[in-house]
Amino acid sequence: MVALNLGFGVIEVIGGFVARSEALKADSLDFLGDGSITLVGLLALGWNAKARATVALAQGLFLGLLGLSVIGYAFWRAWHAVPPEAGLMGGIGVVALLINVTAALVLTPFREGDANVRSIWLFSRNDALANVAVIAAAALVAWTGTAWPDIAVAAVIALLFLHSAREIIWDARKELRQESAMRGTR
Repeated sequence: MVALNLGFGVIEVIGGFVARSEALKADSLDFLGDGSITLVGLLALGWNAKARATVALAQGLFLGLLGLSVIGYAFWRAWHAVPPEAGLMGGIGVVALLINVTAALVLTPFREGDANVRSIWLFSRNDALANVAVIAAAALVAWTGTAWPDIAVAAVIALLFLHSAREIIWDARKELRQESAMRGTR
């Protein structure tokens, strides 16, 4: 699953540049982030609770930085808007959705675990939601002939990054406080 996310992330970023789609580029960052964060998260499964919570905190901060960078670029792009290639954008979005729905279904049993495991599931869920938005944006770009649906979806994906980053950071900090409190009582 990690290799699939990283590999398709590279394909999608190239497709984003070819199609001139900010939504695809934002989604590709999600794929690449998901692949790398999942790899680190899986490695952390055997670590102690403090180390797993620290990894989750780093994952949340990373996701937050992705969100802020996508929002910044979307604003810049709004001033230089060129409609993307809607057909290519939608086609890549459909393939990405199939990959991410499969990953989210595989990870669903783990969505209630510790902050580290939960962050892995949230990344996969976010990918699938973002893919639906990319496909909708491609349809709206084709219908309107403008770049605005693409830019709007890139911004929405960024907001989804920020929302999930807040949840992951909150959970990780809670677990770190609990771990610290437990060590203080020993």
